[in-house]
Amino acid sequence: MKRTPLFQIHKSLGAKMIPFAGYEMPVQYDGIKSEHMCVRNHVGVFDVSHMGELIISGTKSFDLVQSLCSNDVSNLEVGDVQYTCLPNQSGGIIDDLLLYKLSDNVYFMVVNANNIKKDFDWINANNNFGARIENQSDNYSMLAIQGPKALSAMQSLCSIDLLKLKNYKFKIGVFAGIENVIISKTGYTGSGGIEIYCANKHITHIWKEVFNAGKKYNIKPIGLAARNTLRLEMGFCLYGNDIDKNTSPIEAGLGWITKFTKPFTNSNFLLNQKKVGVLKKLVCFELTSRGVPRKGYELVDQNGRIIGVVTSGTMSPSLSKGIGMGYVLSEFASAGTKIAVKIRKNTVNAVIVIPPIYKS
Repeated sequence: MKRTPLFQIHKSLGAKMIPFAGYEMPVQYDGIKSEHMCVRNHVGVFDVSHMGELIISGTKSFDLVQSLCSNDVSNLEVGDVQYTCLPNQSGGIIDDLLLYKLSDNVYFMVVNANNIKKDFDWINANNNFGARIENQSDNYSMLAIQGPKALSAMQSLCSIDLLKLKNYKFKIGVFAGIENVIISKTGYTGSGGIEIYCANKHITHIWKEVFNAGKKYNIKPIGLAARNTLRLEMGFCLYGNDIDKNTSPIEAGLGWITKFTKPFTNSNFLLNQKKVGVLKKLVCFELTSRGVPRKGYELVDQNGRIIGVVTSGTMSPSLSKGIGMGYVLSEFASAGTKIAVKIRKNTVNAVIVIPPIYKS
């Protein structure tokens, strides 16, 4: 198992560590609910240094990423971040990722930890443009500093005006006295904040400075468990649960990052799905009776007929009710449709809702 540079700090804070994506990662510190609500109301810090970073450069770097990504990379200016995915040739998704435009000829991809090698190999196999592809995942550390008070808490450490930084924008500046830190207005929680990337050798110093600056804002370290409940309340996809090699971006409700203004891998197939429709769709739902949905539970209609399956589920700390995501037959995908979840021997009523499930 690999460890992030902050492993010993997590241990000293009493974190419960679990195997995740080949790393020993903190799943929780003082409890999922308290950590979750800290991010919703104050500011919390996630060590997400397990994530992958790929750098694509060269005069034809744009052509390569444009041919592989579902979103339209031509819309990016230097300083922009774009959510996109890498479609495969059979209608599914290789990975979802954030794409940063560092300069006219340099792109920075932030990919899921489990998919680093797969993504790197796929991009290399399709590099017909002579671009340079570097896997820098072992050289970067990453913190997600999230919550409504994150910007105020971190401003004293930062050389840029965080309040003026717009969503899905980034700047490279000084953070906690360290130069060349990527400071990005992105996150996976729905509660605002920033994500930062730096060389491994600086992350321990930055972590300590972040917590010093955040003391009066009730800052806490946050584990992977709360990261999951936070993203699920927002209806954000998790690769390996809600999207994978067998689910298309059209089925997953990711048509908004699938732009047919240019050709890309399997774009004709996906365009046909958009025009003709799909048999199943990813939906969000909330339980109207007591219960907690879990991945793999069957979804049924009012007559008990199986219509789909849960891909992610939890007890929402913000709403105090069971919530989830799952694929259902398209005829049942409209908001307000009444369905049910089979939880062991019980059938628990639920209703389809428009994301985010939690509305702040």
